[in-house]
Amino acid sequence: MITVGMNYDILPGKEQQFERVFDKVLGVMKGMSGHKESHLYRNVAAPQSYLIISEWTDPQAFQAFIASDQFRNVANWGKEQILASRPKHEIYGMESKTAPATPPPPAAGRCPVAH
Repeated sequence: MITVGMNYDILPGKEQQFERVFDKVLGVMKGMSGHKESHLYRNVAAPQSYLIISEWTDPQAFQAFIASDQFRNVANWGKEQILASRPKHEIYGMESKTAPATPPPPAAGRCPVAH
């Protein structure tokens, strides 16, 4: 399983149009092999900034999605009419068959998010 973050900055005034198109793209994603779920989030401090969190069974399934004609078509449309800057896609992590189900507890006295 992988989780992908897709970060988008939208031109002012195009937010509702971006959200409507996301709903259509989500319909395509739901029918793709390997897609688990996706959610759209909007930054309350920067209303033109969005994050799509998408879960896939494996990196190949996500790569097949971004290589699809549907994704290419909406990406080209977005570049021309919606996006303020180039989107950024990040793979946040992968589950390994050998990885423990939960991370080990932090050392005593240490912050669990500090490394």
